Amino acid sequence: MGAGHAHKLYRHGHSPVHGLPPHTKLAAVFAFVVVVVSTPREAMWAFGVYAVLLGAAAYVACVPAGFLLRRLLIEVLFVAFAVLMPFVAEGERVDVLGMSLSVNGLWGAWNVLAKGTLGVAASVLLAATTELRELLLGLQRLKLPPLLVQIASFMIRYGDVITDEMRRMRIARESRGFEAKGVRHWGVLAKSAGALFIRSYERGERVHLAMISRGYAGSMPVIDEVTASRAQWTYALALPCAALAVCLLGWAL
Repeated sequence: MGAGHAHKLYRHGHSPVHGLPPHTKLAAVFAFVVVVVSTPREAMWAFGVYAVLLGAAAYVACVPAGFLLRRLLIEVLFVAFAVLMPFVAEGERVDVLGMSLSVNGLWGAWNVLAKGTLGVAASVLLAATTELRELLLGLQRLKLPPLLVQIASFMIRYGDVITDEMRRMRIARESRGFEAKGVRHWGVLAKSAGALFIRSYERGERVHLAMISRGYAGSMPVIDEVTASRAQWTYALALPCAALAVCLLGWAL
C-alpha cells in the first residue's frame, strides 16, 4: 500500500484501541452503526447509553472530548435539516414555546440527530485511532473489491499532490500581484482551474506508465499481511455487542 499517510483526523497514540488491527475496528464501527440505526426512536434512554459507550471507548483510546466534539461540527448540515423537520412535516401538531410543531417532525428530528450524531462520533473515533494506510489495509483484509480499494488509495495519495499544486499556483498568482476581488477575476481563476486539470491528467498518465513499467497488472502487491487474534476480535466487538444488548432492551421495553 505504500508509505504511511497521516491525516488531520488522526491522533497519534499508543492506546489499546490504536493497537487493534484496522479490520477489527472497521467491523466494530459498522456493526455499532447498524445497531444504532436499528434502535427504535422512542427508546430515548438507549441513545444515552450508546453515547456513554462511545465516551468509554474514547476514554480508552485517549481521545479528548474536545477533539471529538470539534470534529462533530461536520454534521452541522444534518442538524439544520433536522431543525426544519418539525416546521415542515405534516400530521398532528403540538404547541411548543408558542410555536405549532409537527409531532412526526419532532420525532423525525430526534431520530436524525441522535442516530446521525452517534454514527459520526463513531466514525471520528475510528479515524482518530487509525491511519489512512491502515484503513486501506483493513478494507483489503475485509475483502472489499480490490479495484475500490485501489481507487481509494490513489485518491488519498494524490489528493495532497493536487492540493499542493493548487497552493503553488496560488503563490505564483499572488507573486505577480493578482488578488481575486470580484467577478472580473473569475476568468483568471477559471484558467487556473483548467491548467490544474491538465496538469493532474498528465501526472496521472505518467504515474500509470510508471506503474506499468514496474509490472503493474491490475492489482497492488500486499506488503503487510494484517491479522487479528481471537482476543483482539473480542476486544474490538465489545462495543457493538454491548450496543446490541441495549438495542434488544429498547425493543422489548
